[in-house]
Amino acid sequence: MTAALAHPDVLATLCGLFRARVAATPDRVAYRQFDAAAGAWSAYTWAQIAAEIARWQAALVNEGLAPGDRVALMLKNCVEWVIFDQAALGLGLVTVPLYLDDRPDNAAYILNHAEARLLVVEGRFQHKTLTEMTGSVPSLQRIVCLAAPENGAADSNLHPVVAADWLAAASGAVVPERQIGADQLASIVYTSGTTGRPKGVMLTHANMLWNAYMASQCADFGAAPVFLSFLPLSHTLERTGGYYLPMLLGAEVAYARSIAQLAKDLQDIRPTALISVPRIYERVYGLFDLAVQVGWRRFERAQGRAGWHPELLLWPLLDRLVARTVIDKLGGRLTVAVSGGAALTPEIARVFIGLGVPLYQGYGLTETSPVVCVNRPESNVPASIGQPLPGVEVKIGDNDELLTRSRCVMRGYWKDDTATHAIIDADGWLHSGDKASVDAIGHYSIIGRIKDIIVLSNGEKVPPSEMESAILLDPLFEQVMLVGEGKPYLAALTVLNAEHWQAFAAELGVDPGQPDILTDPRVLKALMRRMVSHLTHFPGYAQIRRVHPELTLWTVENGLLTPTLKIKRNLIYERYRAAIEALYADFARA
Repeated sequence: MTAALAHPDVLATLCGLFRARVAATPDRVAYRQFDAAAGAWSAYTWAQIAAEIARWQAALVNEGLAPGDRVALMLKNCVEWVIFDQAALGLGLVTVPLYLDDRPDNAAYILNHAEARLLVVEGRFQHKTLTEMTGSVPSLQRIVCLAAPENGAADSNLHPVVAADWLAAASGAVVPERQIGADQLASIVYTSGTTGRPKGVMLTHANMLWNAYMASQCADFGAAPVFLSFLPLSHTLERTGGYYLPMLLGAEVAYARSIAQLAKDLQDIRPTALISVPRIYERVYGLFDLAVQVGWRRFERAQGRAGWHPELLLWPLLDRLVARTVIDKLGGRLTVAVSGGAALTPEIARVFIGLGVPLYQGYGLTETSPVVCVNRPESNVPASIGQPLPGVEVKIGDNDELLTRSRCVMRGYWKDDTATHAIIDADGWLHSGDKASVDAIGHYSIIGRIKDIIVLSNGEKVPPSEMESAILLDPLFEQVMLVGEGKPYLAALTVLNAEHWQAFAAELGVDPGQPDILTDPRVLKALMRRMVSHLTHFPGYAQIRRVHPELTLWTVENGLLTPTLKIKRNLIYERYRAAIEALYADFARA
């Protein structure tokens, strides 16, 4: 296993972690990010980052901020994200991360709820967002922009200051030493809010530091690990796994330019470690039948679950012709690829592992800092979420609910004792809301959400997420949500992939641009056949009988997705209430 910098009891805090890393490897490259003006990647050592943190701390002190004050940031992944976070943590401030593409009204709610005193933004393209979201946040005393807004200063009573000017004005300010404790509040991270308003998860220094340390014990990251960071740092999986964990390991972190440029960044950076949500793996998923089949045999044999087979003789050829192509697309030297944040379908895991990509599924919650379970190189059951981290307790409670208890469990929800007591019981067990099972060797599997279960009118219970994942393996379907609570059968709301819809329409011999073509009985029947073909392994009562297709994507901007791209079931249901009623109209008239 890769050696972590030191034990959490020694480091104590996240700022203690940073100081220890700078002392250990001051001249080693810590971060890389792309400089668009220069057209090249810029590198930053630990010592350089420390010098910048000192400048930012002087500016924060100049604002008169006191320990415990909340300061927010709304930035893409970049070196400045780390600098601001560490500067704030070292002064005892509490950071509140916002998603860069969040809606202005949601961002304003978070800033208000957290009573944020200061906000850091990229600035250049956020003129309209700043105007909409800051006018109703009376607690804000300062907005700091990394770059001047292209449209000039935002129209608000808070005139944004450009970071360079703000930092220069604080030159020479004395930064006091502040004693920070392990159990001191470090961050308030707002959950994505699939139902209702997001809740503020209070995470301490110890919560996230211990989670990063425990995760570091689960794999060998190599002597000189390189991470490519592209999940938002406002997502706790990336923050712990792609920021604090690499700091423990002394790893280099490169910040991807964008999802659109991810393929090029993978080739440029050639990471050894990758942390992602399933959607990224789904994008590069393809059909490599024979290579996958033989590669899977190799994996199962290495795990001690299968014997030798003559097909294994084909692997050197298949590896050269097929598997290496996929591995090379991911940079060619991955030793650890983690999938979390949502369920990874077994079919996709099988493809990547069969082609030699070391893919490990895990599970966690914002409320647990976040990792609870993860698969290991020596014991990888891809259909499962793996085994608990060292020092993390997990058990199955009433209703098959997964419960967990550890030093990683949050302090509670900000300003919401009722919600805190509802999720953490008197014995310290956090109730996840996920239904789970455990096998004979201690691997846990998520089998559905307690609250997301659809109960049909005949009393049969259906976990929709598993069926939705099966349908989404078909590239024709871009988004899917099942409905049917209290109804005699399931129906599906679907958003079709525009490109694949054109080809599908051509196969049917219909004009895809014709008005109302998506309500044509021929189209609906063909879509049903296509969908049902992916659901043959589900029980008969869990089959879908009606479908409502359209081409307008559910997005963060139209309020139907969370910033982490989870569907907001309640809001989608309300938006499509009339369409859903129409799907059951024949039954109602019967």
